[in-house]
Amino acid sequence: MSTMTIVEALNRAIAEEMRRDETVFCLGEDISDANGGYGGAFAVTRGLHAEFGDERILNTPISEILIAGAAVGAAMSGTRPIADLQYGDFLFCMMDQMVNQAAKMCYMSGGRVKVPMVMRAPVGASTRGAQHAQSLEGFFTHVPGLKVICPATAYDAKGLLKSAIRDDNPVLVFEHKKLYGGKRVEDGALSTIGEVPDEDYTIPFGEAVVRREGKDITIVANLLMMYRSLEAAEKLEKEGISCEVIDPRTLVPFDYETVITSLKKTGRLMIVHEDNYNNGWGAQVAAYIAENEIYLLDAPISRIATYDVPIPFAPIMENFVVPSVDRIVEGARKLMKA
Repeated sequence: MSTMTIVEALNRAIAEEMRRDETVFCLGEDISDANGGYGGAFAVTRGLHAEFGDERILNTPISEILIAGAAVGAAMSGTRPIADLQYGDFLFCMMDQMVNQAAKMCYMSGGRVKVPMVMRAPVGASTRGAQHAQSLEGFFTHVPGLKVICPATAYDAKGLLKSAIRDDNPVLVFEHKKLYGGKRVEDGALSTIGEVPDEDYTIPFGEAVVRREGKDITIVANLLMMYRSLEAAEKLEKEGISCEVIDPRTLVPFDYETVITSLKKTGRLMIVHEDNYNNGWGAQVAAYIAENEIYLLDAPISRIATYDVPIPFAPIMENFVVPSVDRIVEGARKLMKA
């Protein structure tokens, strides 16, 4: 075992997979740290150029449409690209390639063409304003053909990224800026240092983890909101409200069975995410439970999400818009009274 941050775990996963499979390579803006480069916006690829060189650590122009097109084409041609985005918001520049090309080529070719590519995207509000702060999971869980994962621990970051690189389908990896734990310190960042096996391992998609057991409310939360839900659960325990916190880890495929098993104990469901309230990924989870397991519920489903406004630049307003520990606590109190 080694103790490391999420940045270090992602770096380790990429390096190990590049050594294991010579078809794996990285591309993105400033991902090489040669000649004074940073190693990606959050230094995830720092140090890799020294081992793998220019042919496998490719700096690109500042053109997200180029990055996506090159990654899709390279994947279709038999390699396994790992594309690096400086900010997840720039996925909007890639929508045609990701939605109309990467997601559909396997289906359109009757399975003869595969697109084994990984798109890594930092998400979450971190006082950078409306165009560098969005959580975009809901947009891409809507697209058949794409897999969507969101590791929130160093252990999961390494294991899930390895699974993504080996998958024959396009995978979007959403990483929260406040969880990286790298040298680029974010305002309000959390320490996510954890133990990670030195040996090779993967984590299967579609397997959620119960981060905290409880008997009164089931809370399903991803990325930063999983940690805020755990903090809220600690406060609520002192009030006699016991919360079970589930980290889905992957949104497509989604582990409904773990949620259902929890609901059989609690009878109450709260979904917490930094995605928007309107049509965020939690809306799909709520709809599924309402359609298939409504008789397990003792109260209406509750969703705590980012308000449906552009993310403000002012820190005090950003903190108001994005779900806080206090908002989760208050939502749980209301749910217990419903």
